[in-house]
Amino acid sequence: MNILVILAHPDPGSFNHAIAGAACETLRRNGHTVVLHDLYREGFNPVMPAAEIPQGGDVPPEIQRHCDELAHADGLVIVHPNWWGQPPAILTGWVDRVFRPRLAYRFDEGDQGEGVPVGLLKVKAALVFNTSNTPDERERTSFGDPLELIWKRCLFNLCGIRTCERRMFNVIVTSDLAQRRAWLEETREMIGRSFPIS
Repeated sequence: MNILVILAHPDPGSFNHAIAGAACETLRRNGHTVVLHDLYREGFNPVMPAAEIPQGGDVPPEIQRHCDELAHADGLVIVHPNWWGQPPAILTGWVDRVFRPRLAYRFDEGDQGEGVPVGLLKVKAALVFNTSNTPDERERTSFGDPLELIWKRCLFNLCGIRTCERRMFNVIVTSDLAQRRAWLEETREMIGRSFPIS
C-alpha cells in the first residue's frame, strides 16, 4: 500500500517527530511504500493564493506533487500538536491547498457547492496522532474535542475516507520517558492494525 505521512511540528526534537518516526518505521517494516512530508522542515507554504481557489485553478508544481501523492494514497497518517483546539496553521494550509475539488471531492451536477460533497479519495484508512497538554476529560467537557470534529466529520467523511482513528497523547509536558515509550509502542500497534504486513 502507498501510505502518505504528514508531520506538522516545528521542533525536530518533538514527540510528534518521534511518533512520525515510529509510524514510518512500522509501515516500512510491514512492506508499505511511505511518502513522508515534514511540512515545517520542507518550508511548505500554507497560504493559498486566489488563483488556486477555482476548481480548475492554477496549481504550482510543488502543490500538484502533494495532490498527486494524496490521490494515489491508500492510507493516510497525520501527526500534529493540538494548538488552540486545531492543527497548526501550516497543516490547515496543506489541507486547503491539497484537498482540491475533483481530486478529494466533487459536487453532484447542478450543485454549485451548497450541498454535501461526494468523496473521491481512495484512502482506505486514516490515522491521526495528536499531542496535547490538556487532560482528556477537560478536552471533552470544556471544549468538545474539536479535533475529532475537524478530522472525522469536517474533512475525512466528506472526502470518502470512512475509516479513521485518532489518538491524543496527553499530558505531554508532564510525561516521562517510560510514558513516551509506551505511547510510541501504542503508535506502532495502531499502525500495524490499520496497515498490516502486505
